[in-house]
Amino acid sequence: MDCSEEQIEWEADGKRIRLGLTRFGQGPSLLLLPALSSISTRTEMRPLQERLGAAFSIVATDWPGFGTFARPKIDWRPDHYRAFLRFVLDRVVQPSVTIAAGHAAGYALAEAADHPASTGRLCLLSPTWRGPLPTMTGRRMRLFRWLARAVDPPLVGSALYRLNVNGPVIRMMARGHVYADPDWLTPERMAEKRAVTEAPGARHASLRFVTGELDPFADRTAFLDAATRVRSSILVVYGGSAPAKSKAEMTALTSLASVESVELPQGKLSFYEEFPDQTARVILQFLGINADAG
Repeated sequence: MDCSEEQIEWEADGKRIRLGLTRFGQGPSLLLLPALSSISTRTEMRPLQERLGAAFSIVATDWPGFGTFARPKIDWRPDHYRAFLRFVLDRVVQPSVTIAAGHAAGYALAEAADHPASTGRLCLLSPTWRGPLPTMTGRRMRLFRWLARAVDPPLVGSALYRLNVNGPVIRMMARGHVYADPDWLTPERMAEKRAVTEAPGARHASLRFVTGELDPFADRTAFLDAATRVRSSILVVYGGSAPAKSKAEMTALTSLASVESVELPQGKLSFYEEFPDQTARVILQFLGINADAG
């Protein structure tokens, strides 16, 4: 099946940004949005893309400030990500389905609420609206905003960033709340994740995500309100071993009448990367497609 790697350009605060994009499969258009995290790119969606490619023509794109290309110094904020998603939906693909993970799910939810039918049907994987540090502490702190910008200066900022994305920290993060199998992050996969963190300018968006500066919503009420304004049913999928505080936000979403939810028996936050067969099967069933077709 044909697969093409492309590059797109987008502008933020007067600066041109180069982003990676992958097309795969055939059929109705589907948009795949990876999570926003220090180690995430569109590549994490590739296993799912391959399993859905028989039923859909799939576009997977990186987010500004993330991915593998060099990233300019920008004071990244939620408005950038809302604008970029609108750009993708207007200029790159008009999807019949959007699958979004992590914080990307929050942005897709907000877009679908404000612009009905722009995203097509929504499938949200481990949907989150609050960054790691605010989730851990249960509140936003002035210190977090200072940390987000402390990584901007070239020397001190780079050193501070390295304290948060070195090998031991990535392994601890991965085993703690990203992957269910502690051995899933093989040396080859670890090298791929490290390459993401080492891209020039990676620190600017990464720490802003961690500290909650890129949160798509201010609180849970706004998160749930957006879901209630989406006109079609929403699929929410999450792993049974997801971190408790994150899982509490996901289950709050699943309590809504418009939401269909599936808790997989395995998996943490990146269950779709670790268990793509099970994830694809759930998505196809929700969309009314024979799983054998995927």
